[in-house]
Amino acid sequence: MFGDLMGMMGKLKEAQKKVEATKERLNTVLIDETSADGLLKVTLTANREIKSISVDDSLLKDKEQLEDYLVLTLNKAITKATEVNETELAAVAKEGMPNIPGMDSFMK
Repeated sequence: MFGDLMGMMGKLKEAQKKVEATKERLNTVLIDETSADGLLKVTLTANREIKSISVDDSLLKDKEQLEDYLVLTLNKAITKATEVNETELAAVAKEGMPNIPGMDSFMK
Protein backbone atom coordinates (compact mmCIF):
# COMPACT_ATOMS: atom_id res chain seq x y z
CA MET A 1 0.00 0.00 0.00
CA PHE A 2 2.65 2.54 1.04
CA GLY A 3 4.90 1.58 -1.84
CA ASP A 4 2.09 2.39 -4.25
CA LEU A 5 1.39 5.63 -2.43
CA MET A 6 5.04 6.69 -2.60
CA GLY A 7 5.12 5.81 -6.30
CA MET A 8 2.02 7.89 -6.93
CA MET A 9 3.48 10.83 -5.01
CA GLY A 10 6.63 10.61 -7.11
CA LYS A 11 4.57 10.59 -10.32
CA LEU A 12 2.55 13.56 -9.12
CA LYS A 13 5.71 15.55 -8.38
CA GLU A 14 7.09 14.63 -11.80
CA ALA A 15 3.83 15.71 -13.42
CA GLN A 16 3.96 19.00 -11.52
CA LYS A 17 7.47 19.65 -12.84
CA LYS A 18 6.30 18.94 -16.39
CA VAL A 19 3.37 21.32 -15.98
CA GLU A 20 5.72 24.07 -14.74
CA ALA A 21 8.09 23.45 -17.66
CA THR A 22 5.15 23.64 -20.07
CA LYS A 23 4.03 26.94 -18.54
CA GLU A 24 7.53 28.31 -19.08
CA ARG A 25 7.54 27.08 -22.69
CA LEU A 26 4.14 28.69 -23.30
CA ASN A 27 5.78 32.06 -22.57
CA THR A 28 7.61 31.60 -25.88
CA VAL A 29 4.57 30.54 -27.93
CA LEU A 30 3.27 33.67 -29.66
CA ILE A 31 -0.32 34.18 -30.80
CA ASP A 32 -0.96 36.83 -33.46
CA GLU A 33 -4.39 38.28 -34.11
CA THR A 34 -5.21 40.93 -36.69
CA SER A 35 -8.43 42.87 -37.16
CA ALA A 36 -10.47 41.93 -40.23
CA ASP A 37 -9.18 44.93 -42.20
CA GLY A 38 -5.60 44.62 -40.94
CA LEU A 39 -5.55 47.99 -39.15
CA LEU A 40 -4.76 46.52 -35.73
CA LYS A 41 -2.47 43.64 -34.81
CA VAL A 42 -1.84 42.20 -31.36
CA THR A 43 0.66 39.57 -30.27
CA LEU A 44 0.50 37.75 -26.97
CA THR A 45 1.96 34.62 -25.44
CA ALA A 46 0.01 31.42 -24.90
CA ASN A 47 0.12 32.44 -21.22
CA ARG A 48 -1.95 35.49 -22.24
CA GLU A 49 0.72 38.15 -21.75
CA ILE A 50 0.50 40.96 -24.31
CA LYS A 51 3.78 41.35 -26.19
CA SER A 52 2.90 43.98 -28.79
CA ILE A 53 0.10 46.05 -30.27
CA SER A 54 0.42 47.64 -33.70
CA VAL A 55 -2.11 50.34 -34.60
CA ASP A 56 -2.54 51.83 -38.07
CA ASP A 57 -2.39 55.64 -38.01
CA SER A 58 -5.92 55.88 -39.43
CA LEU A 59 -7.31 54.43 -36.20
CA LEU A 60 -5.70 57.19 -34.12
CA LYS A 61 -8.23 59.72 -35.43
CA ASP A 62 -11.24 58.00 -33.83
CA LYS A 63 -10.84 57.04 -30.17
CA GLU A 64 -14.09 55.08 -29.98
CA GLN A 65 -13.26 53.06 -33.11
CA LEU A 66 -9.78 52.29 -31.75
CA GLU A 67 -11.24 51.12 -28.45
CA ASP A 68 -13.69 48.85 -30.30
CA TYR A 69 -10.86 47.40 -32.40
CA LEU A 70 -8.76 46.76 -29.29
CA VAL A 71 -11.56 45.01 -27.43
CA LEU A 72 -12.53 42.78 -30.36
CA THR A 73 -9.01 41.89 -31.45
CA LEU A 74 -7.65 41.34 -27.93
CA ASN A 75 -10.61 39.13 -27.01
CA LYS A 76 -10.04 36.98 -30.11
CA ALA A 77 -6.33 36.68 -29.32
CA ILE A 78 -7.00 35.83 -25.66
CA THR A 79 -9.47 33.13 -26.73
CA LYS A 80 -6.88 31.56 -29.05
CA ALA A 81 -4.15 31.78 -26.40
CA THR A 82 -6.43 30.21 -23.79
CA GLU A 83 -7.22 27.30 -26.11
CA VAL A 84 -3.51 26.65 -26.73
CA ASN A 85 -2.70 27.03 -23.04
CA GLU A 86 -5.44 24.71 -21.80
CA THR A 87 -4.77 22.07 -24.46
CA GLU A 88 -1.04 21.97 -23.71
CA LEU A 89 -1.43 21.91 -19.92
CA ALA A 90 -4.21 19.32 -20.00
CA ALA A 91 -2.10 17.01 -22.16
CA VAL A 92 0.89 17.28 -19.82
CA ALA A 93 -1.22 16.89 -16.68
CA LYS A 94 -3.09 13.84 -18.00
CA GLU A 95 0.14 12.22 -19.23
CA GLY A 96 1.73 12.57 -15.80
CA MET A 97 -1.19 11.46 -13.67
CA PRO A 98 -0.74 8.17 -11.86
CA ASN A 99 -3.27 5.47 -12.62
CA ILE A 100 -5.71 5.92 -9.74
CA PRO A 101 -8.83 3.74 -9.99
CA GLY A 102 -11.96 5.82 -10.57
CA MET A 103 -10.08 9.01 -11.55
CA ASP A 104 -11.02 8.68 -15.23
CA SER A 105 -14.61 9.61 -14.40
CA PHE A 106 -13.40 12.88 -12.83
CA MET A 107 -11.07 13.79 -15.72
CA LYS A 108 -13.85 13.89 -18.34
